[in-house]
Amino acid sequence: MKKLALIAFAGIALLVVSCKKDKQTEYSIYSSQDNSRAEDLFNDMYKVVDEVATDTEGIRGGMTSSCIDNIVVDTTSTPMSILIDFGTDDCESADGRVRKGSILVTFTGRYRDEGTVIVYEPNGYSVNGYEIDGTKTITNLGENSIGNLEFAIEVENGEVTAPNNGYTATWEASRIREWVEGDNSWFLIDDVYEIRGSSVGVNRNGIPYTTQIRTPLRAEVVCPYITSGVMEIVPEGRETRIIDFGGGECNGTVTVSVGGNTYSIAL
Repeated sequence: MKKLALIAFAGIALLVVSCKKDKQTEYSIYSSQDNSRAEDLFNDMYKVVDEVATDTEGIRGGMTSSCIDNIVVDTTSTPMSILIDFGTDDCESADGRVRKGSILVTFTGRYRDEGTVIVYEPNGYSVNGYEIDGTKTITNLGENSIGNLEFAIEVENGEVTAPNNGYTATWEASRIREWVEGDNSWFLIDDVYEIRGSSVGVNRNGIPYTTQIRTPLRAEVVCPYITSGVMEIVPEGRETRIIDFGGGECNGTVTVSVGGNTYSIAL
């Protein structure tokens, strides 16, 4: 009887240890997952606006245009503004993403003009059920030493709320976005940017973290996701994680390496 009791206890202990390990594994990637999703969603908001307006005078369509209920352009106010309204009902765009809500964009000049400041403010805006809040500011820094346009990107008070209020994670970023391809054409599909810089956040469990881009993130307008690049993320009191956005594929999947283990995350 004692032997059976010991065997039963050993089995329960093994189960408890196994559950703890599973929970530790699950928690170990939350900062990486929450940061990657914020990265993706705030970048997506930029793409939506980029598709809608080439400059202060013209409007063009794109992968999201079929779901936009209304576009209001005001070039008489200072600063000028564009309101992009997807309406209150979910709508699946041509890029496969479901959007609703609106984005208010204010701008001081043309996107390509040095010194232009553009501010993005989402209002009830969500992508695939994830609601986005905060302010994103883009400042045109002019051409760099090799002739590419660069933009300073600042995200302040960023929040991502999961579907059905599942959780909320916060995110702020300071980045440089370099226009590396497509700047000499008026076509949208050939635009490519490389992103450098850092960010800070608090994940869904209240754990603060910091990040640093080690290999520039590649953002292609034709893909709704970051297609390549490597980022380091350091949650408070935990091991450094390495996030790899891939080798150029448009699949919305990143890998996270931590403690000798590698996990795959679908955005």
